[in-house]
Amino acid sequence: MAQRQEGRILNSISGFYNVQTPEGVITCRGRGSLRKGGESPLTGDLVQITVEHGKGMVERILPRRNRFIRPAVANVDALVIFAANVNPVTEPFLIDRVAAIAGDQEVPVILCVNKCDLDPAIDLVRIYEKAGFPVIRASAETGEGVEELRELLRGKLTAFTGNTGVGKSSMLNRLCPQLHLATGEVSEKLGRGRHTTRHVELYCLEEDTYVADTPGFSSFDTDQMDVLLKENLQYAFPDFAPYIGTCQFHDCSHRSEPGCKVREAVEADNIEKTRYDSYLRLYEKSSQIKLWELK
Repeated sequence: MAQRQEGRILNSISGFYNVQTPEGVITCRGRGSLRKGGESPLTGDLVQITVEHGKGMVERILPRRNRFIRPAVANVDALVIFAANVNPVTEPFLIDRVAAIAGDQEVPVILCVNKCDLDPAIDLVRIYEKAGFPVIRASAETGEGVEELRELLRGKLTAFTGNTGVGKSSMLNRLCPQLHLATGEVSEKLGRGRHTTRHVELYCLEEDTYVADTPGFSSFDTDQMDVLLKENLQYAFPDFAPYIGTCQFHDCSHRSEPGCKVREAVEADNIEKTRYDSYLRLYEKSSQIKLWELK
């Protein structure tokens, strides 16, 4: 007789789902009715499964609090964006796009500036502290910032994301040495790393503390990420918040309208210009979205 259980998907590989349950990890297939209903289980999903003769079947995905396309993960309590100013250098637009996607779903963002033993990334730290994000200066090599990060992760399901080679897996090895995750060298010629994480993998660091390690991405991959409606974009930039609703026009897009308080704040250096430039680039992308494409 089939036994019903609930659990959390740790990873998904070639149509199989490893589900953490109170009785251990059970490898499951997905019920065909999920595909027919247009549902695709994601790492981090809470699911109902049945187990019979040692084989599992995902029967139902329980309601999600949130979900992301890239990284493909669900039920995230916080998103840690990894960045660096050396080997490879992180483009601020990459940070801003991921942060905006998280902000649109009201998921808190933490910026972890890694490789600070090689370059302190003073400008990156300044930009994002000024924008109101928690910023951790870290080094997976020396251990700087590791315990500070551990405290912020405790009791949460957190996803690590960032460009390829920035050190997500290296930091996970520091947080949990028994994982022995593969890490990749960064090409000095190209300034980017090789993909060592092939799929989203959920690791349990301690009781009730999970971290999703996700494949790295490049600037070319951002087109595959979630899309935001242009009307919602301003709310995904926390540094814009004090000025929203104070512009001369109530429907101000903060691009060229007179009396725009956001642009005035940029000119007064109260909002970083790189953040505003990212907003304009994202607004342009969002303007190309058709509502029917989101359905």
